[in-house]
Amino acid sequence: MSTNASGHGPWPEGYARVVLDTIDSTMAEAMRRAPDIARPTWIMAKTQTAARGRRGRKWVVPQGNLNATLIFRPEATASEAAKRSFLAANALFQALSIYVPAEKLSLKWPNDVLLSGGKVAGILLESSGQGPFVDWLSIGIGVNLRHTPQGVTDTMFPPTSLSANGGGDIDPMDFLSTLADAYATQEAKLLRLGFGRIRDDWMAKAARLGEVITARTGREDVTGIFDSIDHDGNLVLITGTGPRAIPAADVFF
Repeated sequence: MSTNASGHGPWPEGYARVVLDTIDSTMAEAMRRAPDIARPTWIMAKTQTAARGRRGRKWVVPQGNLNATLIFRPEATASEAAKRSFLAANALFQALSIYVPAEKLSLKWPNDVLLSGGKVAGILLESSGQGPFVDWLSIGIGVNLRHTPQGVTDTMFPPTSLSANGGGDIDPMDFLSTLADAYATQEAKLLRLGFGRIRDDWMAKAARLGEVITARTGREDVTGIFDSIDHDGNLVLITGTGPRAIPAADVFF
């Protein structure tokens, strides 16, 4: 069943919202709806049966947590569209900091939000297009609001939740309203001030900036000092052979 949601806090002008009871994944639903969307649309599911994260990894989503995807048509190349992960991360930080102290939160390149060192939220981007611009972009967001997923084997960044860190009992619909408003603000900031401002805001919240980290690309492990992200969104490490810009990797501290 699908309903239009209302009555859960202020909603940004120009954005649509659809709420589903049970779906395979909001990312899959966004892809199905892509040909027909008329304006940016948030799709939220109360229950997902086949959620996934980056590189096809399973994303565990107990009911009561947030499962949502924003699908829209940015006038952007594929590389420009990919930078929206930083907008989403900034928006998540802003939304989460309403419920827990901001100093407990940090942003882990390329797509995670950490709370007291554990993973509280993740971001997944998908797009399609054969011309100079993407036809559509989907930004999938999962947030552990009420429940900490069980059975997750990531011991370096174990899952955590807002409720486990004193964030209270948060309704997913209420959180989505807060997040959608924060994301709309990020898009307005990108339009007015450019990606440089988005980048600076993200860097101010980055986990382990200036420390030694390892980026695992699939072909090699690169260890160095986390210097910055560049204006294309690449991770920049200072290694023994000089700076390295890394477009995609898993990061380990």
